[in-house]
Amino acid sequence: MWMTHDLKGKVFLVTGATEGIGKVAALEFARRGAQVVLVGRNPEKSERVLAQLESQSQNDQLELLLGDMSKLADVRAVAAAFAKKHDRLDVLVNNAGAIFSDYKLSADGFEMTFALNHLGYFLLTKELLPLLQKTPGSRVVSTSSGAHQTGKMDIDYIAKRNGKSAGFAAYGDSKLANILFTRALARRAKGVAVNCFHPGFVATGFAQNNEGIMSRLIGVTAKLLARTPEKGAETLIWLATSPEAATLSGEYCHDCKPAKTSKLARDEAAAEGLWGLSEKLCS
Repeated sequence: MWMTHDLKGKVFLVTGATEGIGKVAALEFARRGAQVVLVGRNPEKSERVLAQLESQSQNDQLELLLGDMSKLADVRAVAAAFAKKHDRLDVLVNNAGAIFSDYKLSADGFEMTFALNHLGYFLLTKELLPLLQKTPGSRVVSTSSGAHQTGKMDIDYIAKRNGKSAGFAAYGDSKLANILFTRALARRAKGVAVNCFHPGFVATGFAQNNEGIMSRLIGVTAKLLARTPEKGAETLIWLATSPEAATLSGEYCHDCKPAKTSKLARDEAAAEGLWGLSEKLCS
């Protein structure tokens, strides 16, 4: 990790910035001189993390926007608040995400995993795309996962999952959606480097929003096998800041290089179908 001020003058917006790899990446951007806008859901926790990052980075150009990225109204409000204050956006990091063991619907009536892990990314990026396209050398980085390998893209089912299923099946679908969204966006967002990545299995608060066996199982496994958040954030930081990554677009990366995906993640028709569905749901 660099300790220069090579990002001075650049503006970063990071969702899911109060924990795990989002917090690590936000600190790195701040240490390197960027203006960093954090998006958090919990007011007390978000204010606490903001103060921590300001102290650790010695950077007073950190800001906080509050919003629940599973709610379309909150996503629009975050985008509007950001655009009102900033005339550029160098890097948008779509990182807020979770897995929900139990089936539940978002405030807008969509399955919660899909609402948070995909629709939040889609709408925030779409709302801020004019600002991104106005900023030379801008980038969009979205957190996906190797779990996309289990994902399916049933356009008639994915948004509501009427069979009432959630858990790992819904999570895999949402992470596949992240890659398909990245590919479809890269075709549309000329001049913007659009990529996503797999951080690896990282020891964060992942899945600890759940009760019962899923939370315990992932917690125990994380202690034995997981990467540190610092290691998990490396590819995010590389995609957001490195000269090499500036030449990539529409890629899925792991360990700071393009990586293989499932066959379905490379399906153009699936990507376009998801884009059409997402526009419809967000309208």
